[in-house]
Amino acid sequence: MIDTRDGIIGLAIADAMGVPLEGMTRDILLNQPVVEMMGNLANNMPKGSFSDDTSLTLATMDAIIQKGKIDTKEIANNFVKWLDKGAYTPTGAAFGIGGTTSLAIDNIKDGLKPEKCGLKDFSNNGNGSLMRMCPIIYYCYSKGLNSKKTLDIVTKVSSITHANEISILACFIYVMFGIELLEQRDFYSAYQRIRTLNYSKFSEEALSKFDRILVKDIRTMSLDDIKSTGYVVDTLEATLWLLFNTESYNQAVIGAVNLGGDTDTIGACTGALAGICYMLEKINPIWRESLLKYDYIDNMCHSFNKLINKNMQK
Repeated sequence: MIDTRDGIIGLAIADAMGVPLEGMTRDILLNQPVVEMMGNLANNMPKGSFSDDTSLTLATMDAIIQKGKIDTKEIANNFVKWLDKGAYTPTGAAFGIGGTTSLAIDNIKDGLKPEKCGLKDFSNNGNGSLMRMCPIIYYCYSKGLNSKKTLDIVTKVSSITHANEISILACFIYVMFGIELLEQRDFYSAYQRIRTLNYSKFSEEALSKFDRILVKDIRTMSLDDIKSTGYVVDTLEATLWLLFNTESYNQAVIGAVNLGGDTDTIGACTGALAGICYMLEKINPIWRESLLKYDYIDNMCHSFNKLINKNMQK
């Protein structure tokens, strides 16, 4: 039986851990590392508040629950509910929206088809679609989809906001890595598998951005080699590096949020995969108790569990 709380709550907790630290420099954080949940005084956000990373993940998951499948129109409509009505938020108001996602939601409101709403320029390769891929990992795994069909779904879901092939490729690598973890493979085995996938759908130019993951060995890079910006490739590299260079969920998340920079999203992306690997019961219980809307997220995950495990029985 699959328990989606591992990844989803793992993501939400790491997101909330990173929210107060976003934009802080690595030097400051490494000298005085943060190891507990805090409030964000600068934005008047209480302790345990999560950002758009978790909200848009919940919006995606809720759409899958309601439709029983990937329905990009339902997902897109939920994004609008999030931005306009504060749905899926910890405090009743949308928090942390990125520029690309904001413009894409404007396109949704203008009536464009969901997969046509995402922005395609190189400058639109922030991590705003990568951060919400955790439900896609569970869905594609539960349906037993091959890499080609998984790529089709990832492309559609990412393209609601981020339609450049670099963003899509980052999401595809991330989803396939997560699926390998659900297959109960260790980080190294999962990494070896994603390095041998068929990436022929992508241009050589796009693939070259992922050389440090797919050609070189991201595991062996030094901390100074790892960037913690909002650029989707940097976020994916940081996420994988953290998984390989820590030994528990708690270590991975502390490492993620103390890299500085885009701490909430790097935390969220790391927390989801670390949660899948180490599972919910290994997460610091004080962090779990501090997460706002924990019961709400927990209940949604239980509904998602029913769908995911039903798919696996077919």
